[in-house]
Amino acid sequence: MSTEDKMNIDERRKYLRKMQKRYRKAGRKERGRLLDEMQAVTELNRNYLIESMHGDLKRKPRSRQRSCVYGPDVDDAIRIVWESLDYICAERITPVLPDMVRHLHTHGEMEIYPSLLDHLSGISISTVGRRLNRIRQDQPRLPRPKGSKRANKLTRDIPMRRIPWDEREPGHFETDLVHHCGSTASGEYVCTLQMIDVLTGWSERRAVLGRSYLVMEDAFRYILARLPFPVKEIHPDNGSEFFNHHMLRFWGEIVQGVRLSRSRPYQKNDNRNVEQKNSTLVRAYLGYERLDTVAQTIAVDHLYDEMWLYYNFFQPVLRLTEKVVVPGADGQPTRIKRRHDQARTPFDRLCDADAIFPEDKELLEALRDQTNPRQLRQEIYDLIDQIFALPGAVPGVTEDVFQTLMFHPSSEREEEEDDDSLTFSFNRTTILEED
Repeated sequence: MSTEDKMNIDERRKYLRKMQKRYRKAGRKERGRLLDEMQAVTELNRNYLIESMHGDLKRKPRSRQRSCVYGPDVDDAIRIVWESLDYICAERITPVLPDMVRHLHTHGEMEIYPSLLDHLSGISISTVGRRLNRIRQDQPRLPRPKGSKRANKLTRDIPMRRIPWDEREPGHFETDLVHHCGSTASGEYVCTLQMIDVLTGWSERRAVLGRSYLVMEDAFRYILARLPFPVKEIHPDNGSEFFNHHMLRFWGEIVQGVRLSRSRPYQKNDNRNVEQKNSTLVRAYLGYERLDTVAQTIAVDHLYDEMWLYYNFFQPVLRLTEKVVVPGADGQPTRIKRRHDQARTPFDRLCDADAIFPEDKELLEALRDQTNPRQLRQEIYDLIDQIFALPGAVPGVTEDVFQTLMFHPSSEREEEEDDDSLTFSFNRTTILEED
């Protein structure tokens, strides 16, 4: 019997009350058969069932309080891990508690001992949820995003589809552009190009100044060079920044073997994964403020480099594994019950899928082991403060977008970047170079 099919206490009592009437009227042999049946259904001890059949099945109030199984040391460990992983839910944090405690211990963030690891290995999701509610602190949260896109004529030959929720191989990316224009969409402003892999939850982000093909192509080159596994499909909405003659040439001639698809117009749920991450990984950090300078673009890119490491290697994510249609009294479906697997980080899911480049796996594992997630989270929030401390664009002064590029020949950005400014070396850029 699975965990979901087991009876709770109230269900057992209700069942035993119905069986009690039959038991008291039955003979000796019939009582034995009924006890066998009750023992199989409830999984209770036979002697306990005999006493219950002759006694009162009403639930009695607890005479004494349960002893505390998990002490304040467990609460402290959960609080530190919770803070290090940016206050994620109990379903996501519980499976990684022991490993994350060991990881933080290696970086000197906390002390551990065998009994603490034993408690964290056996603690349930509901218990962690109750403790998170008790130690929850009031943290200011930025608002969540909404937006819309429009179609263009070049999308006629691009098939409309939705990447299946049960996709079995990595490399199918939902893609979107988040606008940081503030209260007005006039002039040039910063946008965030975000790509989310449907299977693993691997996320990539890049800030661009404006929406020209020049900056969009540069952002895609940057992301494709850093990805440790091949891209099989790019699935954006119908925006002209994704579908224009220059970008179609880029995907058809310069980068080959990548499938292009698009969502249906005005159907944001076709890009449900990236739309959700627009909220949690972009708007939750940068809000709706206007960003419109070269300095702000470069600062946001530094932020996204830190977030690339934090979210892909330390933030466990849930993945949908099953959808069950629940029928109503009239037989018509009333709702869909969704089940998720155990929370794991995108990097762990990628390793399980056996799709990562072998030469990159050891490098990425070493990068994860030498990174302190608690310190990294603090660096992320420090970068956010620096971004909002930068002044906006001066009216009448044109910003030079070439200073934000990484791969353009006239860009000085590559020469100015230090070796330590990027979290992962670009070892596949040669496949993106033009003939």
